[in-house]
Amino acid sequence: MPQATTPDGVKLYFEEAGQGTPILFVHEYSGDWRSWEPQMRFFARRYRCITYSFRGYPGSDVPAEAAMYGQKHAIDDARHMLDHLGIDKAHIVGLSQGAFATAHFGRQYRDRALSLTLAGIGSGAGREGHERFKTDAQATAQRIRRAGMATYAESLNSNPTRSRFRLKDPRGFAEFVKHLSEHDDTGSANTMQEYQGKRPSLYDFEAEWKALDLPVLIVCGDEDEPCLQPSLWLKQVLPNAGLAMFAKTGHTVNIEEPDAFNRALWDFLVLAEAGKWLPAAPVDKNAALI
Repeated sequence: MPQATTPDGVKLYFEEAGQGTPILFVHEYSGDWRSWEPQMRFFARRYRCITYSFRGYPGSDVPAEAAMYGQKHAIDDARHMLDHLGIDKAHIVGLSQGAFATAHFGRQYRDRALSLTLAGIGSGAGREGHERFKTDAQATAQRIRRAGMATYAESLNSNPTRSRFRLKDPRGFAEFVKHLSEHDDTGSANTMQEYQGKRPSLYDFEAEWKALDLPVLIVCGDEDEPCLQPSLWLKQVLPNAGLAMFAKTGHTVNIEEPDAFNRALWDFLVLAEAGKWLPAAPVDKNAALI
């Protein structure tokens, strides 16, 4: 059972496939190492692909102490995975909670990233509603402690950002819910409480995003309402970012639309590695529009 041990003694489960330039996949709150299977199979044809579970998730250790969770741990654990595998730099690909970790990984460890992919990023991170999001996350953590993850997983059947996935692919959605129901109650509640319930707003780091010149791909489903404006905002402030918007698609873009996601990511990686993913030319505000 492959595991990487962090400096604070937490064992993180991981799997890898393929050879070549490394890609580290970082999952969402409702996912785990299994969430990236469509990408592991596709990108392992050319790349060295690594998928792992956050602390508190299937295969990894589940610390009992709430203080062992949170955004700082998630960012550092991604770096520990690279250190354990002897990887100097990698493409970092994250979804939702994993996209937050990926963005801040690039901000803090810019020299360890070849590029960043931020999919489904921004829920609860805007200037408005951020404090409400954190309050709701704390309440959700308490519900998970009382009712368990099987009940939480079932509630996603009526989540509007997940409903398109359920309509398109009932079999795939059922597997997604089943995997989520298997998550540990303590690890999930602690993650919701300490990560979702305490993370800062993306907007708090505007100056640092403007200075982050890594190649960045932002991916958003047009029915992932909480992520639309933050994705557009990040496109505006990150100097070398591109935005891919998927029509009639919700939050879990990589498994809801795996072919489209893989193609967009593949094209991005090829251009980034060729040095052709470049910032847009400055706009001359005095130039004629037509």
